[in-house]
Amino acid sequence: MIDTSYGKLTRGQLQVDRVVVHKASRRMDLIAGNEPILSYRISLGDNPEGHKLWEGDERTPEGDYTLDWRNSESRFYKSLHISYPNDRDRKLAEAWGLNPGGAIMIHGLPNDAGDLAFAYAGLDWTDGCIAVNNEAMDEIWSLVKDGTPIRILP
Repeated sequence: MIDTSYGKLTRGQLQVDRVVVHKASRRMDLIAGNEPILSYRISLGDNPEGHKLWEGDERTPEGDYTLDWRNSESRFYKSLHISYPNDRDRKLAEAWGLNPGGAIMIHGLPNDAGDLAFAYAGLDWTDGCIAVNNEAMDEIWSLVKDGTPIRILP
């Protein structure tokens, strides 16, 4: 996690306007105004290149979505839902005769990771979600409100 300074505001005063994910560099930025205020190392799906096309392709979608609800009782350490699939995603999958899938989240580590939590760092291990360590997830959980836009870039 990289903590950048943002004036004299404390973390409790930060207002995150949007989230931007850079898949190629495995970074996720929290943006206030036009400035990245916090940046995190992320893990993606096992097949990270390209836009998610169907359920089970282990890709992370690309495009503009919304973080529309949260789950504190997830099988991972907390999770924020990404509004995938949108109409475009459904049409793409339908053209192939496939189910676009869903349940794409930003989340922490598996709840049963225990002493093996260190082994997830730097690996792409999800089924298409965006994962961070649990400390980062606590911070994101507190700073990102439901309804926040998220842009996922290649």
